[in-house]
Amino acid sequence: MPYPETATGFMIEDQKKWQDFKKQEFKLKTFEDRDVDVAIECCGVCASDLHTINGGWGDAPMPLCVGHEVIGKAIRVGKDVKTIKEGDRVGVGAQIQADLTCANCKADQENYCPNAIDTFGAQYSDGTLSQGGYSSHIRAHEYFTFKIPESIPSAVAAPMMCAGLTVYSPLVRLGAGPGKKVAVLGLGGLGHFAVMWAVALGAEVYVLSHSPSKKEDALKMGAKEFIVTGEENWHKPYAFTFDFILNTTDATHKFNLSHYFSTLKVMGRFHNVGFGDEPLPRMNAQDFAPNGCYIGASHIGNRPEMLAMLDLASKQKITSWIEEIPISEEGCAKAVTKVSDGDVRYRCVLTDYDKVFGERS
Repeated sequence: MPYPETATGFMIEDQKKWQDFKKQEFKLKTFEDRDVDVAIECCGVCASDLHTINGGWGDAPMPLCVGHEVIGKAIRVGKDVKTIKEGDRVGVGAQIQADLTCANCKADQENYCPNAIDTFGAQYSDGTLSQGGYSSHIRAHEYFTFKIPESIPSAVAAPMMCAGLTVYSPLVRLGAGPGKKVAVLGLGGLGHFAVMWAVALGAEVYVLSHSPSKKEDALKMGAKEFIVTGEENWHKPYAFTFDFILNTTDATHKFNLSHYFSTLKVMGRFHNVGFGDEPLPRMNAQDFAPNGCYIGASHIGNRPEMLAMLDLASKQKITSWIEEIPISEEGCAKAVTKVSDGDVRYRCVLTDYDKVFGERS
């Protein structure tokens, strides 16, 4: 049964065979009055896709189509939709629904809604499983569908839907701006956005990385300094320097966190947005005592932050660093393998959807 009852996507059937994508149909949720159907043009490849399909984050429902950095054309809008019209170029990120009635939602904290539905791998009230953007279509609630500024090309916009927002939100909430010194830990899909956003917001930005080869890229993105954390005593010259560290890596279990904490100002924060497969390293309460620092994390961002981020990117001409890969069974496997191998500078984007799924309207 074709669209609008179903969509077609590249799906994984077994987490032990996480590179084995198969093209198949899946059922779309029941269309409701505030829903928007999107014919997908391209989709970024997030580390979350990998951690989900390879079992790093635990069991996931199968078969599953991942992908939550979606850009495409709105081809159907519900009768109560106000912000999107048919033909608009739109984006969908890592969240696709919330109750929009709870205290968190009413306070613009819908990304912490207890009834939030992720863009893939979550169950809707009608029993349908949400499926992601390695596919022909996606059906999203209006509140989680965003019109893309004309000045931002689709493949450039795609990684902003998750990676961009995931770092933009804590940067803003933690006060990145003039007079602040921000350290970005890790220069990858998340980290490269963190550097560019923090610079655009007016902060003084430092990059902490174990990869010396990325220094030139970091400086091109606007970082003031590149600090190689593999060097002995790297942290000592930076004692009490940073207002906060934004940790974008998924290898935190390998770190001596006390070294990172020591570079924070009094009451500074070590904030995590990169979620690995392993637990955090053991910590003692006294590790936080020398400067009264804190450790925390956040989950994507809210709608106002997404709109502000897209506006910032449009006005300051901020461009994702991407590698385009045509979508196919082989293309999906290549993309997630590159993420697994750390062989991406700095985001893969699946493209050429019309060649695989045909023109959709």
